[in-house]
Amino acid sequence: MIDKAGEEGAKLRFLIFGAGAIGTYIGGSLALAGEKVVFLERPEVAEELRQRGLRLQIGTDTHPVPNAIVAGSIETALQHGPFDLAVLAVKSYDTQSTLAGWQPYLAQIPTVLCLQNGVENEPALAAALGEGRVIAGSVTSAVGRRDAGDVILERFRGIGIAGQHPLMDQLAAALQNAGLNPRRYPNAASMKWSKMLTNLLANASSAILNMTPGEVFAHPGLFKMEMRQLCETLAVMSALGLDVVDLPGTPVRLMAWVVRTLPASMARPLLAKAVGSGRGAKMPSFYLDLRAGRGKSEVDFLNGAVVRFGAKVGVPTPVNALLTQTLLALTRGDLPVETFDHQVERFLELEAKSK
Repeated sequence: MIDKAGEEGAKLRFLIFGAGAIGTYIGGSLALAGEKVVFLERPEVAEELRQRGLRLQIGTDTHPVPNAIVAGSIETALQHGPFDLAVLAVKSYDTQSTLAGWQPYLAQIPTVLCLQNGVENEPALAAALGEGRVIAGSVTSAVGRRDAGDVILERFRGIGIAGQHPLMDQLAAALQNAGLNPRRYPNAASMKWSKMLTNLLANASSAILNMTPGEVFAHPGLFKMEMRQLCETLAVMSALGLDVVDLPGTPVRLMAWVVRTLPASMARPLLAKAVGSGRGAKMPSFYLDLRAGRGKSEVDFLNGAVVRFGAKVGVPTPVNALLTQTLLALTRGDLPVETFDHQVERFLELEAKSK
């Protein structure tokens, strides 16, 4: 499958699954650096992208993605191979359907760099592809999507990659050459759980309450609830024997120390500042999925994963369970979306009863 990829200075060939925010940013950056990149999108989206192209805005400069090949089916995409690496950045709730679509082509799917949020995607991919064909990754740069294939780099941080693989040196070099600021980690689980810690901040609560992360952290009761969900997550990590690690541009260890050590009066302004600088008034992903009416939410793959692993290691996780159950009920339509809209005291009463 790999043709001359091991030669010094040779370019890698990437298959990018999806032209969403992360897929376009990573794939577009690699293409701008001269790597061969093929994007796979839904047929109707692929046709649109072939007509108007892909664009990546970094700072004040907008870069058309050169020689962008956009396939509308996996069969067509694989005809442009063979590939050295695939980049998977679809939502975690689409992992199983993606794997189902791969089934007839598993022998042609290259090693996958998994950039998804959550901690359970890599094991699912490895079960289908084999342990040696999955590389764990975590993107910390903030990327906004204006339209399919049209993204803007909002805050540059970097990308983590973890584990051992024959292509790791070349992958790290390609990412560095593309300006993506890669950092390598020996322990994939520690990296992915540390990234999940940052994803949990005011994510589910913002969606449930229709409040910005800044508003959530400004409320003393909601702040304490946020701290409880993070403490539960840290306790699960500790029981699993996982270290908290800093990610590119993201001092996760400091955040964990603040959560574990400082009183609320000191922790609140520090974490509120961190949330504000990271997201500002921008609503998080759980909110966007809920309000778009997609009927899907990644909450079950983030807060829900904390609950599942907590049950395995005997760590109670009532706050994460409440956030998961409530947001899933809103997502499925079991509860009206407006049930807890700015109803802070009502939700905190529910949280108190769940302890």
